[in-house]
Amino acid sequence: WKGILAAAWESGPREDEGMEGEGPEMDGRLSMAEGDTLISVDYEVFGKVQGVFFRKYTQAESKKLGLVGWVQNTDQGTVQGQLQGPISKVRHMQEWLRTRGSPKSHIDRANFSNEKVILKLDYSDFQIVK
Repeated sequence: WKGILAAAWESGPREDEGMEGEGPEMDGRLSMAEGDTLISVDYEVFGKVQGVFFRKYTQAESKKLGLVGWVQNTDQGTVQGQLQGPISKVRHMQEWLRTRGSPKSHIDRANFSNEKVILKLDYSDFQIVK
């Protein structure tokens, strides 16, 4: 162990760790320095998801998990949006969108697309788009 720790110590911080003295952005957004890899993913949920407070529950669950992004109704009767945050939390929210939703919703399926690793969050909170 000593050899591994010494080698890691001597090599200095990795690119994704930042340098000493650098902290999170002043606006409170997470960055790679906090540990868990940040990702962004778009989603669309199909089924009975409009008129059942789906957006409100999605916002509440996302905020509970510390995720940022947005959610909106579509003219096609679906709900779509974007999630950003630590990969483990985004995975949890994807499962919630696939299987749970709001109490009166009935989810047929959820599609996820454009998943990518990001260096920092593009949003400061989770918004319902009218």
